[in-house]
Amino acid sequence: MLVLVAPGQGAQTPGFLTPWLDLPGAADRVAAWSDALGLDLVHYGTQADADAIRDTAVAQPLLVAAGLLSAAALGDISDIAPGAVAGHSVGEITAAAFAGVLDDTAALGLVRTRGLAMADAAAVTETGMSALLGGDPEVTLPHLEKLGLTPANINGAGQIVAAGTLEQLATLNEDKPEGVRKVVALKVAGAFHTHHMAPAVTALEEAAAKLSPADPKVTYVSNKDGRAVASGAEVLQRLVGQVANPVRWDLCMETFKELGVTALVEVCPGGTLTGLAKRALPGVKTLALKTPDDLEAARALLAEHAGA
Repeated sequence: MLVLVAPGQGAQTPGFLTPWLDLPGAADRVAAWSDALGLDLVHYGTQADADAIRDTAVAQPLLVAAGLLSAAALGDISDIAPGAVAGHSVGEITAAAFAGVLDDTAALGLVRTRGLAMADAAAVTETGMSALLGGDPEVTLPHLEKLGLTPANINGAGQIVAAGTLEQLATLNEDKPEGVRKVVALKVAGAFHTHHMAPAVTALEEAAAKLSPADPKVTYVSNKDGRAVASGAEVLQRLVGQVANPVRWDLCMETFKELGVTALVEVCPGGTLTGLAKRALPGVKTLALKTPDDLEAARALLAEHAGA
């Protein structure tokens, strides 16, 4: 059984979209999306520097567009036939499009609203996120609470992402939990999936009320609790609330196990989630779509594991 997954913010790198625009029709498609959103995705995906694409209002639509474009290069979702789909943080919107809950236009419109609303919320206080590598959650989580930090992403495979003010994160650098090997600042511009993002929920609720979600055509696994969600309305409701609540990717991977996953493909810009899967899902074949050169290997993996 194959799982198709989409990465979250921080996966973007300067120029990562460039090779994908050489595929037939890709440049025109992304240009049309850019016009619809009022955001030059081509420029940001090919020429913009790291600081420019770190902007939440830019990064989130860019990531969803890249995920949709790279998945389309594999084929129609009915042909890809994954056993389940999921996304990490903003990647959940990409996954909702894979599952047929939202069409591409609705997904991109929603993520545009999400990015702008979260950027506004992040501007209120200087906040950020840092990944903690290694350590025991039973030790790490109480330590973060003591420092006033939120475990915004519990990713499994020995990784927890802390979020809070820059001052709190600076303290964490000097006072790591016992057993944590390293603290790495993430390329994000706010404390996502915490109470700092509460103002963004209202804007998303208003945008979501204008949408007509369909029920998922394929198993959709939610960040909230790792549960498979069968109702399109509930998927949309969870997408709204998730911006201010922790991502439980560890529970998503537990659900993949229960579903009998044998392979995992991560859409562009892939790498982060396949890295976690290699550590948490031993024996599962993984592939990250980084450039179109990875498509042939991905198709081979799909032929072997999809629809099983």
